[in-house]
Amino acid sequence: MNRNSMIFAVCAAAFVGAIAVLERRRPLREQEHDEKRRTVRNLALGAGCAAVVAMAEVPLANRVAAGNLVNRRGFAQWFPRSLRLLAGAAAMDYGFYLWHVATHRVPFLYRFHRVHHIDPDMDASTAVRFHPADMLVSLPWRLVQVRLSGASPKTLRYWRNFFNASILFHHSNLRLPQEWDRRLSLVLTTPRMHGIHHSKVAEEQNANFTSGLSFWDRLHGTFRTKSDPRVIDIGVEDEDALEDLALATSLTAPFLPQPEGVKPYSS
Repeated sequence: MNRNSMIFAVCAAAFVGAIAVLERRRPLREQEHDEKRRTVRNLALGAGCAAVVAMAEVPLANRVAAGNLVNRRGFAQWFPRSLRLLAGAAAMDYGFYLWHVATHRVPFLYRFHRVHHIDPDMDASTAVRFHPADMLVSLPWRLVQVRLSGASPKTLRYWRNFFNASILFHHSNLRLPQEWDRRLSLVLTTPRMHGIHHSKVAEEQNANFTSGLSFWDRLHGTFRTKSDPRVIDIGVEDEDALEDLALATSLTAPFLPQPEGVKPYSS
């Protein structure tokens, strides 16, 4: 590991540690389920996702990004050199917003995304609670996203780091001062903002899709606020949600008949 990689690893560990400590000292919502069991389960799913991303998404996406740079193709490459990184990262962020909306609109995609939403409490560990197969299902769009954005390998690396930090932050149970949260949400996705998206109420789950920049929700009219985040009932309103929480059933649930109940794509 070179010096820069070591510095990055230390900073990343410090960031994760700070989020873990702060969300316990300043909780946004009261947790109602066993935290240790939830965390172990969520991290196990996250490890599976990380393996799929490392083995499939990263090498393929980097290859597409390298082609963007060599052939000057894609949105970011239309800009002066000094603006290409920002343009490419913004385009990647917008592409992820569109994909996230699709996971709530297309029943097949929601089968896998539901595994993320059935977590009955929400904290930083929820950020990595995804079905590993979800990473494969999203791979074709991710490659299209990189190609159309014109992101270079450097831009893609910066966007991944920003994206990973953002999802840990806005899934955290961290209570920011309300005015800080409001101002920050003008640009970035915040814990208060994203908590609404994890509501059992379909109309609220159909809002606040952004995972980085909050502009896209405002642009498309999917931005929603709630005066008191403590009244949000986190999870999914269907009959099998709690039964599907265990690691084994979380892995098999997308391949079984889907439970009856309120589904985001039905509203």
